[in-house]
Amino acid sequence: MSTATVLIVEDDESLRELYADAFVIAGITVIKADDGAKGVTLALKHHPDAILMDIMMPVMNGHEAVAKIREDNWGKNAVIVFLTNMTDAENVVHAVEKGSSEYIIKSNVPPKEVVNQVRMAMRA
Repeated sequence: MSTATVLIVEDDESLRELYADAFVIAGITVIKADDGAKGVTLALKHHPDAILMDIMMPVMNGHEAVAKIREDNWGKNAVIVFLTNMTDAENVVHAVEKGSSEYIIKSNVPPKEVVNQVRMAMRA
């Protein structure tokens, strides 16, 4: 069985590396992007098993990036998990409408639990 791959789209370098380390420890290959536009490019190039998407980022925010990914044939069914500190109802509803598999609040969930939730989303 091939190793699962996760794309982490997060503009905060320390958080991006923190989550990347947690996935690598769990035996999952990681691809990283520091803004939404790069995230779209990498997602459509590599077709990862799951995408971890922040919302507030430079160049292109997470909602715009997910909309772009969803336009692609592969992207229509991609597993996308929002990982953000945006807790307002508007962002949550928008994420659900765009087909988010999960909506995780960074400050509430430790990295190891993020890995577990992404694994569950990939199996769904």
